[in-house]
Amino acid sequence: MSETVYRKKRFNLFRPGTWSASQAEAVSGYLFISPWIIGFIIFVVGPMIGLAWLSFHRWDLIGDPRFVGWRNYERLFSDKLFRKSLEVTILYGLGRVPLGVIVALATAILLNQKIKFVGFWRVIYYLPVVLPPVAVSLVWTWIYNPRYGVLNGFLNGLGLPSVSWLDDPNLVLPSLMIMAVWGAAGRNMIIYLAGLQGISKDLYAAADIDGATPWTRFWRITLPLLTPVIFFNVVTGMIDTFKLFTQAYVMTEGGPQNQSLFFTYYLWRTAFQEYRMGYASAMTMVVMVIIIILTLIVFRSSKAWVFYEAEVKDGK
Repeated sequence: MSETVYRKKRFNLFRPGTWSASQAEAVSGYLFISPWIIGFIIFVVGPMIGLAWLSFHRWDLIGDPRFVGWRNYERLFSDKLFRKSLEVTILYGLGRVPLGVIVALATAILLNQKIKFVGFWRVIYYLPVVLPPVAVSLVWTWIYNPRYGVLNGFLNGLGLPSVSWLDDPNLVLPSLMIMAVWGAAGRNMIIYLAGLQGISKDLYAAADIDGATPWTRFWRITLPLLTPVIFFNVVTGMIDTFKLFTQAYVMTEGGPQNQSLFFTYYLWRTAFQEYRMGYASAMTMVVMVIIIILTLIVFRSSKAWVFYEAEVKDGK
């Protein structure tokens, strides 16, 4: 093949008509998402590789990293505070995720009704999502204050004694759960509201013809068709549980008696107060594996409780 013919064939790749419709669509799609792919590689994949590498080293942010092999991982098995942080985080998630699903779903059903000023109420319920987390934590610290807090003032008005919400080891975790459910209810409510409005009205019309009660319509139509949305919120809520930091940093500093020592707060303390970056990286890698395992368990279990509209129509 001569050089002239080769050049024609090479440049024909960029002329109109060279690509088929499906190929052109695929190339266009990859070009449009290429900024996200580049950003994902640089800001997610790259740091994850660096994190895995650093977990096998000892580094204090000043000197050069020193290779220590599996020593950081071995130390995790004898670290009582690390186990305590996982225990606190998992207990918090076991309470916060189900309670968050119930509250957000109930709020979405309420705001899906034909009521006056429904748009205003939706904005009010969504407002906590856009508020700064530090400001929200300070407000709730004032609400929970044992001397002049609003909550204890209400209890005193009923003739009940004041309660040390954030200073009692048995109450600090439930108190933070309530705050978190309040803060995330608006975000989850919007997602549930979209799911509710996406359910076909024909299903409800057919149920009315069959004489179904509102409770039956909820259990047989609404709830099954919302299970994909519930599944999404359960997974994201579970992951968010392992990212909780602001409340522990601003409100409790991990106390009292380490009963609010969340994993992320202990990770920050290890890395940026004790300057053990390698050990903190090993902690992160272990928790990342735990999150992946929990997510896979939820995904596997979804086959038994997540339903779609076609399945409900078929009576499955």
